[in-house]
Amino acid sequence: MGYILSLDQGTTSSRALLFNKKGEPIGCEQREFSQIFKNDGWVEQDPVEIFQTQLQVCQDVIKNAGVSASEIEGIGITNQRETTVLWDKNTGEPVYNAIVWQCRRTAPLCDEYIAKGLEKFFLNKTGLLIDPYFSATKIKWILENVEGVRERAENGEILFGTIDSWLIWNLTGGKVHCTDFSNASRTMLFNIHTLEWDKEIIGLLDIPECILPKVTSSSGVMGVCKKHIFGDEIAITGCAGDQQAALFGQCCFSKGDVKNTYGTGGFLLMNTGDKPVTSQNGLLTTIAWGIDDKISYALEGSVFVSGALIKWLRDELELISTAAETENIAFSVDDTNGVYIVPAFVGLGAPYWDPTARGIITGLTRGANRRHIVRAALEAMAYQTLDVLNAMEADTGALNTIKVDGGASQNNFLMQFQADILGRTIVRPVNVESTAIGAAFLAGLGCGFWKSMDEIKSIASNFTEFAPSMSDDKKHELITGWEKAVSRSLKWSEK
Repeated sequence: MGYILSLDQGTTSSRALLFNKKGEPIGCEQREFSQIFKNDGWVEQDPVEIFQTQLQVCQDVIKNAGVSASEIEGIGITNQRETTVLWDKNTGEPVYNAIVWQCRRTAPLCDEYIAKGLEKFFLNKTGLLIDPYFSATKIKWILENVEGVRERAENGEILFGTIDSWLIWNLTGGKVHCTDFSNASRTMLFNIHTLEWDKEIIGLLDIPECILPKVTSSSGVMGVCKKHIFGDEIAITGCAGDQQAALFGQCCFSKGDVKNTYGTGGFLLMNTGDKPVTSQNGLLTTIAWGIDDKISYALEGSVFVSGALIKWLRDELELISTAAETENIAFSVDDTNGVYIVPAFVGLGAPYWDPTARGIITGLTRGANRRHIVRAALEAMAYQTLDVLNAMEADTGALNTIKVDGGASQNNFLMQFQADILGRTIVRPVNVESTAIGAAFLAGLGCGFWKSMDEIKSIASNFTEFAPSMSDDKKHELITGWEKAVSRSLKWSEK
């Protein structure tokens, strides 16, 4: 029958899945890796550990599924976006830890560019707001703060990549240094109109152009894995950043199609067709994917902390043992007893874009207990989605059905509350592995495993719906409380 191997390299874990011709996962392996917090607001990871964990889960899923490498027709890669790695092109050694998309260390540099009035300059070219979230200022930080790296970069000895580039370079034995359109569009260096690295921006940030990867289609042969890695040469035929991959995996192929992914962060994307839409409400314009020389664009709202909030409840507050138990805990109380959580651990993303915001728990009374706090955490994920969706609707005027995916989308309490607070029906596919299957679909198209998007749609048609049932008065009351809570968290660490 043949299979597609999907590499899902996320923010907290590396995963690998095998998909058959019906789009069904026949195997899945996952490994968490270390998170490094050197200073307040700094988030780093070890690039070598990322690759090693990704390689191990790939080898494990092939072995445990009883599949031979010769049966795998293509590899699809999807990845945490914006996370930045610089490495020596000759030795393959990273020059510094990967600086993660969540990291806020370059906020002062971003403030300098904003103070110079450069917001429209960046927005008009890249579709992005000036923010530490993106790769550009992370690259500049490494060049300026790691001894000797700038000189080596200018001498052509250093390569930059987001995680997809790092994986591809290692899988191909250093033969291929590339990224796809979707990942390139998240660096704050790529012109989404000319489809090239923007020389003016590169010059402004003083980044040597020679360190940047080649930009390729999101579907098609990008390189071939070295034979010793899996036991046979396998072509890498699909690649997209995790949120664009999820949009593709949800078959949001038409203008107006919307999906929300509940991962470490929360990401709402709308397909806007073959033309970029510039947001007036704090959203980002990005490339969804590039296939057969045709670019599809998307509007995106990014929530920095979504599922990571539940992990915080588990690991730091120790209020829960597993994420799965939050559903029953939330259903066990009628409401949050007035408690709200604003999880602005690393600032707030869309539509606020306030890196100085900080997390708060508010509305506490003597009657508040563990169950109320757990429920408030789930509700916070839904409120943040509401904020982004409102901005998206203001920009475009109309939305199609909202599809959901990601680990937390399996939580029935969250999905029902999400439908209630939005006043819209939520559609959850039977297979919520939309990010991984999106990478698989792109890879399958790229190697002919699947012949067309219509064929892909035909195998991704099973879903569950959650219809809103909350009264308008109750919804208004809850949203008003959320808005008040957010107002308390804004500008918290501003000096």
